[in-house]
Amino acid sequence: MRNPFLVLALSSVLGAGLSTAVAAGEMVDVYKSPNCGCCGKWVDHLKNAGFEVRSHNVMDVPAARKQLGMPDRLGSCHTAKVAGYVVEGHVPVADIQRLLKEKPKALGIAVPSMPPGSPGMESPRPVPYNTMLVQAGGETSIFAKH
Repeated sequence: MRNPFLVLALSSVLGAGLSTAVAAGEMVDVYKSPNCGCCGKWVDHLKNAGFEVRSHNVMDVPAARKQLGMPDRLGSCHTAKVAGYVVEGHVPVADIQRLLKEKPKALGIAVPSMPPGSPGMESPRPVPYNTMLVQAGGETSIFAKH
């Protein structure tokens, strides 16, 4: 188990600041298909940044997404919940950390579909993609460009 005070102290000394400090102690619940390899890679991406992750294998990811309030049109292969926010798809850790630091009034963030080059979808031919900020009513705006 990580000691959040030690992680914070070390991150300050090493200059890591935001990345480790914001992740320390945050639990992410991930709802994914038991047969999805890229979902496992995204979970590893979170763990490598210091997040604690609980993976929940579900047979109906769209139903889990709907239960959390994320619109289907923003769907991907997995849905997650962290600190009261929904995180849909292959969202980079830096975007989750920014979400947790800034605490906008929103349902959460999403990377729709499965863009090549996003975390867990590494590719020699990455494509540009956006992380969307999603409001409770389903409205979106660009949160980050990649």
